[in-house]
Amino acid sequence: MSLVCRLGWMGAACMACAPFVIDTPEGKLLAITGLALLMLQAIESRLWNLVALNSLGIIGYFYAFYF
Repeated sequence: MSLVCRLGWMGAACMACAPFVIDTPEGKLLAITGLALLMLQAIESRLWNLVALNSLGIIGYFYAFYF
């Protein structure tokens, strides 16, 4: 299993856990981490729509985290 594949699975695990604690700062950071890790798989697979979606999600969670 490649490194990107393993990191993708870790990102999926982060995204599966994040909704249960999303109202906390840790939950938002978990979602940001999960999206960033999943984006590596999307980049490798050249799925640019998912790269855009994950990027916007990261921006949204950063906004929610800081404001």
